[in-house]
Amino acid sequence: MVTTSPETISVDEAARRLGIHRTTAYAAVKRGELPHIRIGDRILIPLPAFEKLLKEGHKEKPLGS
Repeated sequence: MVTTSPETISVDEAARRLGIHRTTAYAAVKRGELPHIRIGDRILIPLPAFEKLLKEGHKEKPLGS
């Protein structure tokens, strides 16, 4: 039997789960703060990376790095 759980979510879905506006989520993608993959015109958020981000939080680079 094959499971049908998706491996990715949309940027809009990630924004909804984070409680932020979709524009903010797309800006986070552009800055590299939100893990993503691009396939053609689509931007997809890998669910395992998104869940890891939620669990561990975004780690800032130390000043002067």
